[in-house]
Amino acid sequence: MRARELGISLGLGTPGPLNAITDVPGIRVGHSTLNTVIDGKPVRTGVTLIEPRPDAARLQPCFAGCHVLNGNGDATGLEWIREAGVLATPVAITNTHSVGVVRDALVAHERDSLADPAVYWCMPVVMETYDGVLNDIWGQHVGPQQVLEAIHNAAPGPVAEGAVGGGTGMICHEFKGGIGTASRRLPVEQGGYTVGALVQANHGKRRELRVDGYPVGRHFTATTSPFAEHGTPGMGSIVVVLATDAPLLPHQCQRLAQRASIGIARTGGGTEDSSGDIFLAFATGNRDLPPADYGRKDLPLSTSLHMLNNDHISPLFSAAAEAVEEAIINALLAGEDMTALDGRQVPALTAPLLLSALAVSGWRKAI
Repeated sequence: MRARELGISLGLGTPGPLNAITDVPGIRVGHSTLNTVIDGKPVRTGVTLIEPRPDAARLQPCFAGCHVLNGNGDATGLEWIREAGVLATPVAITNTHSVGVVRDALVAHERDSLADPAVYWCMPVVMETYDGVLNDIWGQHVGPQQVLEAIHNAAPGPVAEGAVGGGTGMICHEFKGGIGTASRRLPVEQGGYTVGALVQANHGKRRELRVDGYPVGRHFTATTSPFAEHGTPGMGSIVVVLATDAPLLPHQCQRLAQRASIGIARTGGGTEDSSGDIFLAFATGNRDLPPADYGRKDLPLSTSLHMLNNDHISPLFSAAAEAVEEAIINALLAGEDMTALDGRQVPALTAPLLLSALAVSGWRKAI
């Protein structure tokens, strides 16, 4: 179940029809999931892919920006995002040790789609979090096949959450974590724009967990932590992708990406040294950016753009914070119990368990 199905309405904004990043028109999401045993070792990992345009982003790039709250992680392609402010490839999310192979597979896929690859280069964005507690991460089981499968599976519509794709082996607030998504749609008088968030949640201490502002984490003392004997609570990371159909320029996308920090903080995260908290935001509102094909001679000298007035950008910031907050809770609620490599149990945050903790904290379901 998702947060709203339990009557948990996070914030004052209105979700889109799917309450997912795919509420932003044109966005497609695909997963490739590995959940098996290889050579006696559990393999729980995969790839999650976000396509910013219904056609190749190379042909119709998006303005983009990024933000790093804490840099104990990695992401390819962000330096060009910072420099040029343009996203021209899909965005992939996987585990820490598979960033390179996923990046190479995306480059090969771009190459194979071109008539003349000699005149084009690309630097795909690949983000990661660490799944080595539940997954044989040193086995590096993700390969080009998983990337191609995620591309093939990319589609609009509802987005699978929890232990799927890159989120298969992730742990969040000492419960089973993974992929989560949510969205907010602004009223017409504020532009009617949509902001969607997708998170790979692998961060946080259980005691710090908050839901709708209530400190539920302190009421889970009877639930065993996977880090009770080994590891450190809160070890891990969270990566966030924000998408909007508002006509934002690159510096405004960067400002939007920063607001992911607020959604993470509202759920009790964002304070761990060992957490890589890296965020990307892109905007599809400008549809006439020149193709990212540097060999072409027919590109115009200049391009007309639209920009949302900064005096009207605050509702987008609120929407981003709320969507990230809800996406994290959705990722938790989608989890299922899983056994770690050494036999430790990683419990799911079930709906009854969460509702019980909320009730003890004084929460009442909104009418």
